[in-house]
Amino acid sequence: MADTLLRIENVSKRFGGLLAVDRASFVAETHRITALIGPNGAGKTTLFSIVAGFLPPTEGRIVYDGMDITGMPPHRLARRGIARTFQIVQPFIGLTVHENIAVGAHLNRPARAEALAAAADVARMVGLADMLDRPAANLTVSGRKRLELARALAIEPRLLLLDEVLAGLNPSEIRDVVPVIHAIRDRGITIVMIEHVMQAVMSLAEHVYVLVEGRIIAEGSAQDIVGNPRVVEAYLGHGAAGRLAAGGGAGG
Repeated sequence: MADTLLRIENVSKRFGGLLAVDRASFVAETHRITALIGPNGAGKTTLFSIVAGFLPPTEGRIVYDGMDITGMPPHRLARRGIARTFQIVQPFIGLTVHENIAVGAHLNRPARAEALAAAADVARMVGLADMLDRPAANLTVSGRKRLELARALAIEPRLLLLDEVLAGLNPSEIRDVVPVIHAIRDRGITIVMIEHVMQAVMSLAEHVYVLVEGRIIAEGSAQDIVGNPRVVEAYLGHGAAGRLAAGGGAGG
């Protein structure tokens, strides 16, 4: 059985009277890709923000590599090897692609030359090697997504949290990025990804958790999840699973 790198234990988060996350629990096994899916507003990004130290949980705890890290701030978690991407990509517009990536590399490589060399290696990994001298402001949506991924990788994480890194990409661009994510996993980095693109979830995830209204309602392989009636109804509405079954499936 694979080792567990990350364990979320009965985590809840309240914002006043709103319960955004409700006693959610899941694990991410070392060197595997785990997906967290669910409808918009389910609490996925809130849960990521708690894991990455940007929000404190109202209750519950986060265990990383056997240590309770609940409430630890992001800069300390980064030094322990936890990195995350953000849904809304906000690079340092006044810097080049190379300099943007080097900002993250400085965490472990204080010397400018070493940080820039490490940044160039990361750029090659994500397909930005030919754009190092380009201003970050001039990148396409796809380029910015790759830059966001590169900036997280530059801190040399053991755990990488990907928050909709494929959102906004066309099918061809998604197909190009999927092998990049596989290659990151193959380098020994554990990945937890929030994703709405089911094509990518089916291609990448080795285990999937479904979050709905702040609660984990299902887990299993990607193949198990897409056929789960509770999951179908969470996405398509009450009675959808029965209608699909009566119609002989989803068609196609």
